[in-house]
Amino acid sequence: MKVIVLGATSAIAEATARLYAGEGAELLLVGRHAEHLAAIAADLGLRGAARVETAIRDLADTGDITTAFAGFVATLGGVDHVLVAYGMLGDQKAAEQDPAAAETSLAVNFISAAAWVFATASALEQQGHGSLVVLGSVAGDRGRRANFVYGAAKAGLATLVEGIAHRFARSGPRAVIVKPGPVITPMTEGFANRRGLLWATPETVATIVRRAADRGGAVVYAPWFWRWIMLVIRFLPTPIFNRLDI
Repeated sequence: MKVIVLGATSAIAEATARLYAGEGAELLLVGRHAEHLAAIAADLGLRGAARVETAIRDLADTGDITTAFAGFVATLGGVDHVLVAYGMLGDQKAAEQDPAAAETSLAVNFISAAAWVFATASALEQQGHGSLVVLGSVAGDRGRRANFVYGAAKAGLATLVEGIAHRFARSGPRAVIVKPGPVITPMTEGFANRRGLLWATPETVATIVRRAADRGGAVVYAPWFWRWIMLVIRFLPTPIFNRLDI
């Protein structure tokens, strides 16, 4: 198994990489921070990975992505699974008041991610097999005042991945968007209360991500109950929805 992890220093990506390492996979970890990547790579080696390579790249940089992705594949000598797992939560109030802040959020969470998704999809389609798994968010299921800029980017990314899954339907590869609810990670450290049944750990989500690479539909919620929570939220009548502080 040869696996490329884009955004490998995220908590969910690292937890997922550990699962692959336990299977003896070969991994290429891509991210901005060399020291952090090196530490993760060393840990994965101890956990059973057959081989771990690293590549330093600001994934928000959309310059020459096709060539860069081809280089990642060449480094591993092929690819079976690709995980796109980077993003930024951003500041909703700042994004509402400053167009530049909103643009940054959309560029990182949608524009650049979409470019990597397209590069991956083309590579997998050309070889006729493989899995593309992209981390989305339940925030994209309905626009809410608390995080609609971030949610808009994740909604666009989900639609893109669903479309690629449809494109793949008559060929060998698969594409999956995994939509976690709130997760206890460094990204959510600023939240006042991160306890309760609705909060997941990176390890819980990682298990779902790993399974989604092998089987299941094009849209996977993590954990599963978020599918039904978001179904209710999506279909709440607008007058009721507008009274909610969510």
